[in-house]
Amino acid sequence: MHWKGFVLFFLLVPYTVLAQEITILDAVTGNPISNIAVYNKDKSKTVVSDFDGKCKLDIFSKSEKIIFKHISYQTYEATKMRIARQGNRVYLDLKLEELQEVVMSVSKWEQQKKDIPQKIESIDARTISFTTPQTSADLLQNSGKVFVQKSQLGGGSPMIRGFATNRLLLSVDGVRMNNAIFRGGNIQNVISIDPFTIKNTEVIFGPGSVIYGSDAIGGVMNFFTIEPRLSFTDSLTFSGNANYRFASANNENTAHVDFNLGKQKWASYTSFTYNDFDDLVMGEYGRDSYLRNNFVIRENGTDVLVENNDPRKQITSEYDQINFLQKFTYKPNTTWNYDLGLYYSETSDFSRYDRLIRPNSDGDGLRSAEWFYGPQKWFMGNFQLTKKGKNKFYDGVRLTTAYQYFEESRNDRNFQDVERFTTREKVDALSINLDFENKKIGDLRLYYGAEYIFNKVNSEGSKEDIETNEVTETASRYPDGSTWQTFAGYINAEYRLKPNFTFLSGARYSQVWVDAQFDTTFYPFPFEEADLITGAFTGSLGFSWFPKANLQVTLNGSTGFRAPNIDDIGKIFDSEPGSVVVPNPDLEPEYAYNIETGIRRNFNDKLVLKGTAFYTYLVDALVRRDYQFDGESEIVYNGELSNVQAIQNAAKAYVYGFEFGLEAFLSDNWSIFSNLTLTEGIEEDDNGTDSAARHVAPTFGDFHLVWQNQKLKTDLFLNFNGEIDFNDLALSERSKDFIYAMDDNGNPFSPSWYTLNFRSQYQLSNTLRTTISLENMTNQRYRTYSSGIVAPGTNFILGLGYSF
Repeated sequence: MHWKGFVLFFLLVPYTVLAQEITILDAVTGNPISNIAVYNKDKSKTVVSDFDGKCKLDIFSKSEKIIFKHISYQTYEATKMRIARQGNRVYLDLKLEELQEVVMSVSKWEQQKKDIPQKIESIDARTISFTTPQTSADLLQNSGKVFVQKSQLGGGSPMIRGFATNRLLLSVDGVRMNNAIFRGGNIQNVISIDPFTIKNTEVIFGPGSVIYGSDAIGGVMNFFTIEPRLSFTDSLTFSGNANYRFASANNENTAHVDFNLGKQKWASYTSFTYNDFDDLVMGEYGRDSYLRNNFVIRENGTDVLVENNDPRKQITSEYDQINFLQKFTYKPNTTWNYDLGLYYSETSDFSRYDRLIRPNSDGDGLRSAEWFYGPQKWFMGNFQLTKKGKNKFYDGVRLTTAYQYFEESRNDRNFQDVERFTTREKVDALSINLDFENKKIGDLRLYYGAEYIFNKVNSEGSKEDIETNEVTETASRYPDGSTWQTFAGYINAEYRLKPNFTFLSGARYSQVWVDAQFDTTFYPFPFEEADLITGAFTGSLGFSWFPKANLQVTLNGSTGFRAPNIDDIGKIFDSEPGSVVVPNPDLEPEYAYNIETGIRRNFNDKLVLKGTAFYTYLVDALVRRDYQFDGESEIVYNGELSNVQAIQNAAKAYVYGFEFGLEAFLSDNWSIFSNLTLTEGIEEDDNGTDSAARHVAPTFGDFHLVWQNQKLKTDLFLNFNGEIDFNDLALSERSKDFIYAMDDNGNPFSPSWYTLNFRSQYQLSNTLRTTISLENMTNQRYRTYSSGIVAPGTNFILGLGYSF
């Protein structure tokens, strides 16, 4: 009987191949693609995929070359035998010029990008796979449209249109990541998002407060993670990926694995990533002042300043990180969808590198022996319920509930001091969003909803004698047990006046409550609590117009706001050498008024030129300024007499600039992409004093020359940054001269720089691909604006990916 089974097998296989039905899917989303033309070389045989992406290949012979073609997708060729080995599935990639057609960030529902008057850029999974970023901060930087500052290797603080930190909003799968202690100083929460799990990232440029509320002044960064993939058959399907990445500049070793289980009504997606980063090595050719000539070690019970044998190696910049994601989806029918996501990220301790290179007051040593962040932890549980179907009041409704937990700490000890000061913060964040989509009123589409957010902050301070291990309580960074909450309602409308003219407008009202009780044990505060109740109204109005099919003109006006949070109202911290920030309960929201106009011209799908001009006016700006604490302008903080400062509504700012983009498709294989951003900003105190705005990035851009076919893609590209001279350097940056170069007059400034880079990706087989990159090929030594750590020198990157 055994030999009969083999005979039956060999008889059935050819029949299966000849009679096979296949499914054609999008390579990234996994969604079926309809209307795919499937034909042979002389087009004598043709079939078309149906609504479910299915078609039969019965008319083709088993060795005949079959071509798959669609106006929006790259042409694909295969044989029936090859497709059978792939499980009778064909995955197609979008054409470069067809990317980013649909966006979700402006209304939280799918909209055509061409109808959006506000600038929005999308970074999809294909691009992320090709650029292989170390972190999500690098993912944004690689786009060429977002500037990223780094105080240390374990960081990355985006800057958009002259705004940064708590004036930008982070969102993950529709859930706000900003919490009550997002600070005005550089933040690194974006690195908690694993780039291996990102399906798409959408960046809104300019205010997004109508949909996202407080903090969305300069822009919004939305990260959408990969969704579990349902099966198109009755049986359980299993698929997955394994990835490895190595980078020479910091001896990076990254391992990633994910897998998907799918049935017709439910699916599960699981992902795990481990990163190990060694000390970062800077470039060889550049300014000697950037070198790490010495560092501190603890030897025989005392701090010792030792010489660095390799000054290009940035000692104590190493760290490691783990990321875990588990998602479930249940879709019992075409109307209802239930999604559950569990996210976890944790870093090791990592040094605040810029604080470890600060010189002491004598200039012959270092001020700090230790300055490090404790593990940065983030957990989110996110449940979404989505209902589609026509209703009197909506065509779609989505309920999003989420719980987030944040933990971080700061630990510092001065040189030759035995006392290590520690502050530890924990934030519990609850959020509920109810969003509706209505497409029923002729050419008018309405989007509306409500949001409630509650944050509770736990904060504690301690002091440890590292010789005796004695721990005593000290002042916490924030009022322990303080709360921040907001309730808001919004409405957004899209009206198509003509087929080539679309209006988009919206309005939102937000109410914010802040409650903080101050502990007077360590500082005799002249107040016992901060009880803030404030509201904010924001709106937007704009249009997208196509006077010709190949020409788009947009105009948009919008307002944004940021309500004071716990970090603004109740923080005590060492802002810079010799200064301490104290609480200020008398704060109001800051408001931004923005106008922008854009133009996009398409020349026969061969050349696309894009340009945007913007102007933003910020009033009642929350800024750090000199202050008096209980009538005193100086107090003792951590054993040092320090100048008193506080966050105050004490300034206004003007930010304006231009953003340019170019896409040229020279042939089926060759293309060119380029971006250029120019931004200027002035901050004006209430006393009339002008200074450069702190978070205005230098002129920056890139230029890419790309060649690709079905298996190989290469990119030779140039990154560049302009100079910020001393006169254009923010006052707060001038005091940090140890991270800047010195001009001929001995004043700090940020020099211009460029890097020449190459990356490539080759599809070895249907399941195996490799990425090889060489960054900073000329080994430049440079430090990006406002950053503490020096950028990598020549960096060889190897990436391997296996799909199963």
